[in-house]
Amino acid sequence: MPTSVIRLARVTGRLSLALAAAVALVVTFVALIALTDGAGSGLAAWSATLAVGAAFAMWRGRRRGWRARLVPFLPVVVAAALTATVCVPTVATTRQPPPALPFVATQHWSLATGSRVAVYHYPPVGRGPRHPVPLVYLNGGPVRGISVLDHRFLQLLARQGHDVYAYEPAGAGRSDLLPMGQYTISRSVRDLAAFVDRLGKGKADVLGFSSGGVVLTRALADPGVAARLHRAIIADPGPMDGPTARIAGPKGRKSARGLAPAMTGPRSTHVPRYAVAFGLMRLGLLSPDTGLIGQAEGDNAFTAADLGSDTASAYCARDAHRIPTEDTARTFSFSPAASLRVQQTIKDSPSIARRLGQSRVPAMLMIAECSSQARRWATEILAHDPAVRRTQVMPGVGHHMWNGLDDNNDRAATAITAFLRDKPAPLPNHPTRDEVPAFLRDHE
Repeated sequence: MPTSVIRLARVTGRLSLALAAAVALVVTFVALIALTDGAGSGLAAWSATLAVGAAFAMWRGRRRGWRARLVPFLPVVVAAALTATVCVPTVATTRQPPPALPFVATQHWSLATGSRVAVYHYPPVGRGPRHPVPLVYLNGGPVRGISVLDHRFLQLLARQGHDVYAYEPAGAGRSDLLPMGQYTISRSVRDLAAFVDRLGKGKADVLGFSSGGVVLTRALADPGVAARLHRAIIADPGPMDGPTARIAGPKGRKSARGLAPAMTGPRSTHVPRYAVAFGLMRLGLLSPDTGLIGQAEGDNAFTAADLGSDTASAYCARDAHRIPTEDTARTFSFSPAASLRVQQTIKDSPSIARRLGQSRVPAMLMIAECSSQARRWATEILAHDPAVRRTQVMPGVGHHMWNGLDDNNDRAATAITAFLRDKPAPLPNHPTRDEVPAFLRDHE
């Protein structure tokens, strides 16, 4: 065999070993990030990985000449450079809330719970009848700012005579952050009670969408909070407690997930630091209070494009190629760590079914035809809350029922207004409690 070929084979082999060593060090670094919970912005894991790599390189070169001793350090240098990018922030580490909205004033209310939340008020407009009870909106997320799409829907409700108030949950949008350990579903329920008290207008009607519907459902199961509520509308809710969270079951008609074009725009997960942080948090290998990235930094980094197919799953398959922009890049706000923390407290919570069975607040359940939510998350509420007076399955819409497409906003507003004013429902009352088994079989 020619000498040149032998030399090439040796060089190739050494490069392969160097690459394998560098990869092994990167894997070690990620494992140490998980083990140390990202301590010191990842520098603890980085220093330990560098020390391990350097020690191994010294051991490999112990019997070589001084120049040859440097070769085993090459993968250490490469791995150190790669992993250092995980330790360096690329966005501001202090809170950068979205700018003020041009069409509504942002108020800030300090609640009795200690939360300081951003509040938006849409007073009734037009010459139609005014509804005397204020309407409070709880948006989805959890811990997500109210989207521009939602604001447009709230304006529509105001044009139908409702006195609409909405607030962004603590940690979301323009509201102040909480210490990570205080993000719980129980805190969200207490904040709702404190908000109605701060409103000072007696009992309030409440519209809770998605995770906001979970907050509202749990409020109905708490007699002290329920006493502040006049009527409740639970729109396409998530799981209300731990036992419900473990239910999978059928979902709605086919959504646009997997059919819609990929979301465009910058993604934080294209940056190694946030790809590692959010990825390990999602897998449960980092705590929401990780030392790798602070809460404010994570909020600043996360973008609408990071939601990926989650947004498409909120629309029907037929709408896959016309999904509206829910927010502008500047007004989008989502706290991934706080959201995971709240969701975990729901999963860890015991059943609220017995307490919900004592509710007396008149309630309506809204279910989207193409919902990505498990059907039983909604029907469990229907089964256990005797005060649910009507159910409205909204045809032709996904989880985000008021989305600005066609007449979807008008149809949702009509159903809400009819219930709040005790008028006949625009759609059949379906499913009733007796119809739930057939309703679930229809979606298997």
